[in-house]
Amino acid sequence: MGSAGVEEVVDRIGFGRFQRRLLLACGVTWAADAAELLAIGFALPGVREDFGLDATEAGYVAAAAFVGMLLGATFWGTIADRIGRRRGFQLTVLVFAVFGTASAFAPSAEWLIAARLAAGFGLGGALPLDFSLMSEFLPRRNRGRYLVLLESFWAIGTLAVAIAAYLLVPDHGWRPLLALSGIAAFLVLWIRSRVPESPRYLVAAGRPEEARDVLARVARENGVAFEVPPLEAPAPTASVGVSALFVPALRRATFVHWGCWLLIGLAYYGLFVYLPTIFVERGFSFVRSYEYSVILALAQVPGYLTAAWLVERWGRRPTLVVFLAASGVFTLLFAVVDSTFAIVAAACLMSFFALGAWAALYAFTPESYPTLVRTTGMGWASAMARIAATAVTLLGATIIAGSLGGALAIFGTAFLLAAAVASFGAETRGRPLQA
Repeated sequence: MGSAGVEEVVDRIGFGRFQRRLLLACGVTWAADAAELLAIGFALPGVREDFGLDATEAGYVAAAAFVGMLLGATFWGTIADRIGRRRGFQLTVLVFAVFGTASAFAPSAEWLIAARLAAGFGLGGALPLDFSLMSEFLPRRNRGRYLVLLESFWAIGTLAVAIAAYLLVPDHGWRPLLALSGIAAFLVLWIRSRVPESPRYLVAAGRPEEARDVLARVARENGVAFEVPPLEAPAPTASVGVSALFVPALRRATFVHWGCWLLIGLAYYGLFVYLPTIFVERGFSFVRSYEYSVILALAQVPGYLTAAWLVERWGRRPTLVVFLAASGVFTLLFAVVDSTFAIVAAACLMSFFALGAWAALYAFTPESYPTLVRTTGMGWASAMARIAATAVTLLGATIIAGSLGGALAIFGTAFLLAAAVASFGAETRGRPLQA
């Protein structure tokens, strides 16, 4: 029996029951991540009232998780390229489950900030690891589509937390909402306990027989009669860690992805963390702002599905560019329209395209890096979004209170600049994952 590369074996096994179950397991993770991260936006008005915080102090609370995510993305991305996707993921989920739940019991703003910081540290590693692991089990055909479908679970988490906020916060306060999102992470930990290690990582780490066992399991679950051949080791990588992202072959991808993640992070988190506040500034009550947040979450679902189709039809780069540009246009429209219908319609279209852009970016980024630095690449790219999110959440409440139109103009322009940066990326559709 001749040898074969992991890519070839994964392609021959194809997409089946194993990948569908993995998509569900990773998707539940993604939904819980969204709920944990966005819950603070719905909780913030109550937090401010309970602890007597001004706009600047509220910004510290909102930004704490993003500071933790920045630290976590850079730390866990590099660590997972050394200890494995599965082990790294389990540790990150445990951290954000424990401290996410602890946030609900914080006796003061200082304790809440500390708990959110620690939860963000785990969350910052879980997000990029989820996509790296999923991408490495997918055959080349339609890989982008299934990565976008994984990202679509973010809309489910967004919708769940918006509905939970609508049902819980007005009558019961913010603590049950944060407790619920933290407890969901423990469910994720249990669901993910049976997910195997990535065979790509195992081969790259010099453990080819373990990789063959994992691939044989995938073939059995998919009902494919296929004997996994000996696996070829990838060509040695000259370096690992963040320095490897700047070798000549990867430098362009790194700058493009860092720029895109930085700009989309600024625009998206500025808009969606403060969405209830923005609707209040537009003249709506907090209860009505929660209702509209549910509508915007629903608008994300067709955005994801459209992006899932287009990343295979058009490609990753054109889909990303178009969705980012449209996000910018509708954000600017959201800033200037004044009727209730026009405000909600512009916001829905903004949500549709913004989340589709995220989906395309999450499909695009892991395909741009080889196995031994894939989670490092994802981790550091996502760290750029956390830098932007930290800045915008620290200053967002003050900026929005000072000039809502100016804040929305900044967010819309950031989307447009991200589209320009993305146009310099190298298309990855149909290309094998780099070993």
